[in-house]
Amino acid sequence: MRCLRRIGLCLPALIFLALLFSQYSSARGRHSDREWRVYGGDPGSTRYSPLDQINRSTVRRLKVAWVFHTGDQRDNPPSTIECNPIVVDGTLYLTSPSLKVFALNAATGEKRWQFDPGSSGQRASRGVAYWESGSDRRILFTAASYLYALDAGTGKPISGFGDNGRVDLHTGLDREVSGLGLDVTTPGVVYKDLIILGSHVGEGPEPAAPGHVRAFDVRTGRRVWIFHTIPHPGEPGYDTWNSGSWKTVGGANCWGGMSLDERRGVVYLATGSASYDFYGADRRGQDVFADCVVALKAETGRWIWHFQTVHHDLWDYDLPCPPVLVTVRYKGRKTDAVAQVTKTGVVFLLDRETGKPLFPVQERPVPASDLEGEASWPTQPIPLKPPPFLRQAFTEQEITDLSSEAHEFVLRRFQQTRGRKIFTPPSREGTIVFPGFHGGANWSGASFDPATGRLYVNANEIPWILKMREAPTGYHHRFISTGYNRFLDPEGFPAVKPPWGTLTSIDLNRGAIAWQVPLGEYPDLRQRGVPPTGTENFGGSIVTAGGLVFIGATKDRRFRAFDKETGKILWETELETGGNATPSTYEAGGKQYVVIAAGGGLGNRAPERRETPASDAFVAYALP
Repeated sequence: MRCLRRIGLCLPALIFLALLFSQYSSARGRHSDREWRVYGGDPGSTRYSPLDQINRSTVRRLKVAWVFHTGDQRDNPPSTIECNPIVVDGTLYLTSPSLKVFALNAATGEKRWQFDPGSSGQRASRGVAYWESGSDRRILFTAASYLYALDAGTGKPISGFGDNGRVDLHTGLDREVSGLGLDVTTPGVVYKDLIILGSHVGEGPEPAAPGHVRAFDVRTGRRVWIFHTIPHPGEPGYDTWNSGSWKTVGGANCWGGMSLDERRGVVYLATGSASYDFYGADRRGQDVFADCVVALKAETGRWIWHFQTVHHDLWDYDLPCPPVLVTVRYKGRKTDAVAQVTKTGVVFLLDRETGKPLFPVQERPVPASDLEGEASWPTQPIPLKPPPFLRQAFTEQEITDLSSEAHEFVLRRFQQTRGRKIFTPPSREGTIVFPGFHGGANWSGASFDPATGRLYVNANEIPWILKMREAPTGYHHRFISTGYNRFLDPEGFPAVKPPWGTLTSIDLNRGAIAWQVPLGEYPDLRQRGVPPTGTENFGGSIVTAGGLVFIGATKDRRFRAFDKETGKILWETELETGGNATPSTYEAGGKQYVVIAAGGGLGNRAPERRETPASDAFVAYALP
């Protein structure tokens, strides 16, 4: 009876606290919708925002709200910025060309703090992750081979995390990798008190670290679990490799990011090729979990399912970006799915629970390798829907016609090489790789509009030539490539007819292309009367409830807003250099902002003559 009296006395207070918590949670949820708290906008990597203050009617009035210069650009070799900033509680967190972390007032761009990890040697960082528990608020950030935990309010390292605020990622890989390249270019995902990380590792022909995925305790830095992407004995996928591959082969790494289904407690990986990229005599088989979409229990790292998009990859056809967690209408009902765009220019739409394709996928025969020791896989998976968002073959009819001189130059080289179709293996003569090493889709990834079921992906259509030669004495492999060689005309333009860069809207409900437009142009070609060709592009899109798709990415230094229904350009502005990063959008002080890094420096990845110089700017736009 006394207990009941106590409960009765406490009941009003409990009801009050429950209502207060409900209101707080609801306000917090609405507040989160107006922020950009996660790399890619949300844990599912949709890059969608419900904000609509900037919309089809108002976007033409956008003006620069603030500009922030980090002060650490490098010109030789050129630095770049690939950061997608996050915004939490009015503070914007970003990474700079030299991988410093900055916290800014999201409404004004005023600096609040900065953290300098020191020289890292790492080329780029795409951002940071955020975690909080009560008053404990942390920024999780990687530079070189270190994972840092910083106080979100001050930028100071958390002394109780790892070794005075950092963890060396060379340790805890279940294999000795000291001296091998390993860093993390894309932020991990936070699940409860875990930070789950992929990695960027070597691609050969020199020895490379394995791309195992790990989860660390965000409070202590302790490794909680590891998933071997090159399976160890007794693990799923082990029989798809040589028996000793797990001891020596590297790669199969999740370098482009991952996504999280918080309700299911599942993390979804997209992995890259095994190393060496172009010759696999020491990894004979399908090489699971290389080039796979993988679903793991986020709490334990336990394997749930996987789907391989390329078997025994010989073309560097990594899965370069996070799987996008979508809900589509399939056979008359709503279905949770995973949409994975690829360098090969296709979309795999997989059931989120089982990994089974929603649309049919065919295993099609492909040419065999004639390099000694190589055992290329006889088939490759090709989805029948949606159709490819770029060309799947470079035929003689596709040779450039910008001029008769360009056509003849390209034709002569074309006739000396192999590879008119996708998945033609590397060769001594030289194989045309098309889609090329930069895609199709690349780390730019895709955005998704949940209201319409449309996926937006920007892509490259640039051919490359891959030529193999006998390796000098001392190499682990019998054959190595002569380098990464673009197939260009004498003026430095791609050898194939335009478009060279595109933005495509794909209706995932129907498995159909809604629209496609060239993305970017070359002013000198426009002056010659050539319609927009598109350019090679790096940096992704975002989509908003205001009916807009925002994207920079191109070599013409433009930042554009497209009508998400039609693909029409509604607004564009010229940045001081290329915006080779994914923008973010958020609300601060009742105003919607769109911010993009204008870091340029694309020449470090694309060394043709039409490049963008390096800079160190973040530019935010808002309505007057």
